[in-house]
Amino acid sequence: MARPTRVLLADDHTLVRRGVRLILEGEPDLTVVAEAGDGAEAVELARAREVDLAVLDIAMPRMTGLQAARELSRRLPDLRILILTMYDNEQYFFEALKAGASGYVLKSVADRDLVEACRAAVRDESFVYPGAERALVRSYLDRLQRGDDLPTRAVTEREEEILKLVAEGHTTKEIGELLFISAKTVERHRANLLHKLGMRDRLELTRYAIRAGLIDP
Repeated sequence: MARPTRVLLADDHTLVRRGVRLILEGEPDLTVVAEAGDGAEAVELARAREVDLAVLDIAMPRMTGLQAARELSRRLPDLRILILTMYDNEQYFFEALKAGASGYVLKSVADRDLVEACRAAVRDESFVYPGAERALVRSYLDRLQRGDDLPTRAVTEREEEILKLVAEGHTTKEIGELLFISAKTVERHRANLLHKLGMRDRLELTRYAIRAGLIDP
């Protein structure tokens, strides 16, 4: 008998992780071997433990699920990744695909779709949640494969990291220490964000971060 797929769960809500764990461990071919409360911890655990599949929430402290997915795709290309989220949002869906995720599952129907999505990911197949525009997804994946230009992101990955930390209330010094960059560099990125997004202060950046799913409201 083949060994079960080893799953890492990442969600900042303990009750959600508990519920997801119950769903997965009710299946003989799936077992949860690690849990993380944020994206940064998920990356650390995935690198330290033997994991086949990472199931990541989008909005988490320190590092979002999308940021973690990008990092894991770079560092552990054989690791399969699923996004499990409350956001039924086309933009997040495409960002998840671009970040290297095999699928995008809505929390509202996790009891119905999550196990199927996990098995599809292990088979190296994509999982499209019901209601998504399959033709649009196919077109997007075809463009990726051909190397065609894709819509540009509003902000760079580094700017997104800084935006999230600013919105979480970290000081310039704290952000520099977390990202191993100088305070001057943090200020420059922050100024670029304000200019690029047409915003004036931390409050407006925080509102943008909430709309973008970087932090919970």
